Amino acid sequence: MDSARALIARGWGVSFVSRCLRVSRAQLHVILRRTDDWKDGRCSRHTDDTDVLRRIHHVIGELPTYGYRRVWALLRRQTEPDGMPAINAKRVYRIMRQNALLLERKPAVPPSKRAHTGRVAVKESNQRWCSDGFEFRCDNGEKLRVTFALDCCDREALHWAVTTGGFDSETVQDVMLGAVERRFGSELPASPVEWLTDNGSCYRANETRQFARMLGLEPKNTAVRSPESNGIAESFVKTIKRDYISIMPKPDGLTAAKNLAEACEHYNE
Repeated sequence: MDSARALIARGWGVSFVSRCLRVSRAQLHVILRRTDDWKDGRCSRHTDDTDVLRRIHHVIGELPTYGYRRVWALLRRQTEPDGMPAINAKRVYRIMRQNALLLERKPAVPPSKRAHTGRVAVKESNQRWCSDGFEFRCDNGEKLRVTFALDCCDREALHWAVTTGGFDSETVQDVMLGAVERRFGSELPASPVEWLTDNGSCYRANETRQFARMLGLEPKNTAVRSPESNGIAESFVKTIKRDYISIMPKPDGLTAAKNLAEACEHYNE
């Protein structure tokens, strides 16, 4: 732009200069009309971030694993009922960056060589449910195993079961029944709901598949060694472990199971 202004000052036409230097003619007109005392207001803008920083500290004090996008969403949810002006996501990022409140970047994972061209998520609820399991250890060394079911549309945790035993067919059947009761009450689905799982023995057992069809579910298994094919369930495991289990009190199995139930209900909110 400085070169363009110099050429125009020597008498060259604005259109000719903008065409030769490939700069915006409209922007040149704006710059030429500026006064000598013009200042860029974007660089001299000073905002008081004290109140926003206080509210950010309040949010991450309860949920320290939340990044700036989630913090921004919670702040926006708090301001909407009170009619307060909305907070820009970039402002939240800037404040958290200046105060060293951003989460550490996770290391890059090498991409899988397998092509994943399908889509796990669906557009409507009760079309496809997915299920998986995970385990974690309490402070006293007790190991808990969790089996859960999610809706692949709204990602609601439909039902979950916590046990100190292994992942067996009976636990999966309990989760199936609880999920159907949560969505349909005492009725069965009018059309079969796809039940997407991996190839674990508890899911491939004949008793599990027969019970699923009795409830109006259609069992579907992912490809072998392809966790991405059940990506919604895998994402739920990472979220629960990172945002809840890592910070919740878990001195023993009973306390951990109660806190996990509260965590799942909070996740559904």
